[in-house]
Amino acid sequence: MSVVAPEVEAALRARARDYLRDNGTLAPTPVIRRRVTQAFESLEKLLRAADPARAARRAWPAEWSLHEIADHVVETHRPSRDELRDLLAGHRPVGPPIPASLQSKDPLGRPWAAVLDDLGRVHADIVADLARAPDGFPTAVRARVVVVMNAAATDGVTVPLAWEDEIDWKAYAVFLRLHAIDHLNQARKVLAALAGC
Repeated sequence: MSVVAPEVEAALRARARDYLRDNGTLAPTPVIRRRVTQAFESLEKLLRAADPARAARRAWPAEWSLHEIADHVVETHRPSRDELRDLLAGHRPVGPPIPASLQSKDPLGRPWAAVLDDLGRVHADIVADLARAPDGFPTAVRARVVVVMNAAATDGVTVPLAWEDEIDWKAYAVFLRLHAIDHLNQARKVLAALAGC
């Protein structure tokens, strides 16, 4: 079993915390709004441009299809929207953090176009909520999140490393941006692999 050295884990946790602080908590609200909007638009544009006939195809067995990626982002960003709304209302979200690999019960069960429409609606809601947030809105209330980063294990294998953290609404918005970018990059890899099939 691959194990991540404690010092590597500590460094990754510090890097994630510093990034969310510098690019979220301490960043100007208009910059956060713009970056979140751009990340959402980039992911949606890429997915909408994909061939619907290939959206459910896996490029390789261990990788999600585009349809599964879109389903995951919808299923994750929908409750994230609600948590962000709680934070913007000055309330700590109740319940456990949103699971890292959340998917619907049947990720391929809904039509591709319907999943993309849901994705667009959820993202539009988040962008609208951020647009209404005052620039100087306090960042004292926190939400629990599951942070996932790839880490080099002691045997040289890259493994996902996950931990819980607590972040304010600005860091939370940046967290959603990073999630969208991560799945944008994943979708690009899937598309490149499918192009070679």
